[in-house]
Amino acid sequence: MLQVIALFLLNFCLVLATGRTSAPSGALVVSTSAKSGQYSEIQSAVNALSTTSTTAQSIFIKPGVYDEQVYIPARKAALTIYGYTTDTSSYKHNTVNITHGIGLDSESDDDLTGTVRAWSENFKMYNINMINTRGKGSQAMAVSAYAGNQGYYGCQFWGYQDTVLAQTGAQLYAKSLIVGATDFIFGQHATAWFSQVDIRVLTASVGYVTANGRPSSSDSSYYVLDNCTIAAAAGNTVPTGAYYLGRPWGAYARVAVQDTSMTSVINSAGWSQWSSSTPNTQYATFEEYGNAGSGAKGTRASFSKKLSSPVEITSILGSGYLSASWVDRNYL
Repeated sequence: MLQVIALFLLNFCLVLATGRTSAPSGALVVSTSAKSGQYSEIQSAVNALSTTSTTAQSIFIKPGVYDEQVYIPARKAALTIYGYTTDTSSYKHNTVNITHGIGLDSESDDDLTGTVRAWSENFKMYNINMINTRGKGSQAMAVSAYAGNQGYYGCQFWGYQDTVLAQTGAQLYAKSLIVGATDFIFGQHATAWFSQVDIRVLTASVGYVTANGRPSSSDSSYYVLDNCTIAAAAGNTVPTGAYYLGRPWGAYARVAVQDTSMTSVINSAGWSQWSSSTPNTQYATFEEYGNAGSGAKGTRASFSKKLSSPVEITSILGSGYLSASWVDRNYL
């Protein structure tokens, strides 16, 4: 029986680890060296799609660096964007890079800084690197996920402050990479599940992984980091204890970190107040379960707690998440 299970798992992994080097049937194709029937800009391909059609849509992007800001408006149809890769199971072989460098110092709203601004429900993205090059000094997002029913698989998100905005609705980030320093997983209303995500922190004297902005006890917002890893980004020197798992942007912030391995970059207190003048800790919910590594040790902040059992994915994505078209169970 064990041999049968082992063979099944091996075959499953082999299927998942296949490449995606050609466009799926019916997909619009984007290439830096566009030929007939292709687009040289991602935004041009998005603009070519109908927002009123109910037929599923897709875009396939060939390798290259695309220096543009991509806005994906609301639409009636499901949309999937695929990046060229030789291994769909990981972000490590991604070849498509979307880069832009807008910060809040030149815009009026966080969303407007996003390298990718995703406002469409029933949206999936595979093996794309989203990079905001603005750097230290201003809020500047790699992705603004401004709608529910969104899934990001094998993607990379690079920024410094406010890298990933998980703003509203149910969202899933799986087998991906998120890099940043200050409040770099943040938002107000989303129920977001981060599965097997490598979280990497940049050189800083102090930093915060999450900044949940849940504004009230009736708001459903809840971030769960499940089976993730937290460590310094390659080439970055981070002092012991420089980072906190999160701080409460909103008075009712709610974040759980579970079954996650974390290095000594995480402070022994685990969690921080928002600021000395506005602590926002009275109603905040900061939870941990089954974490490991040197960063999981120490006396945690008094306003956080240990869970007796992990948060269930159904409480974040809903009881029917496995049958949802935007959830790819192969990545869970």
